[in-house]
Amino acid sequence: MEITIHHAFLPHTDAEAALTFYRDILGFEVRKDVGYEDMRWITVGPVGQPGTSIVLHPPAADPGVTEDERRTILELIAKGTYTAITLATDDLDGLFERLTAAGVDVVQEPIDQGYGVRDCAFRDPAGNLVRVNQLA
Repeated sequence: MEITIHHAFLPHTDAEAALTFYRDILGFEVRKDVGYEDMRWITVGPVGQPGTSIVLHPPAADPGVTEDERRTILELIAKGTYTAITLATDDLDGLFERLTAAGVDVVQEPIDQGYGVRDCAFRDPAGNLVRVNQLA
């Protein structure tokens, strides 16, 4: 039996800014872009890895979410404490240079962690924490 991760979900607060970040800066391909009323769900993923995707979704889109809950979720997203994702690359320093040249919000420059991982961290346009590990 094989189990894989097929989709991970991250909220976006601006679909166009999310597309610019994930497609244009990170280089992911857009797999789906679905709209309903004033909301958009955008599925992106690494080129050559069709089985792994990130679904960028409107936050608190569930009709059962109250306005107070929606406001709290948006505040947590903006602080970078609502959700996070960890990516990996074979060129951490090169990716970090590309991200900083694009003006992303850097949280942590590349560093060798005491637990054996070299990584960096930044926020996407919504405020989600994105960590990137150096592949061995």
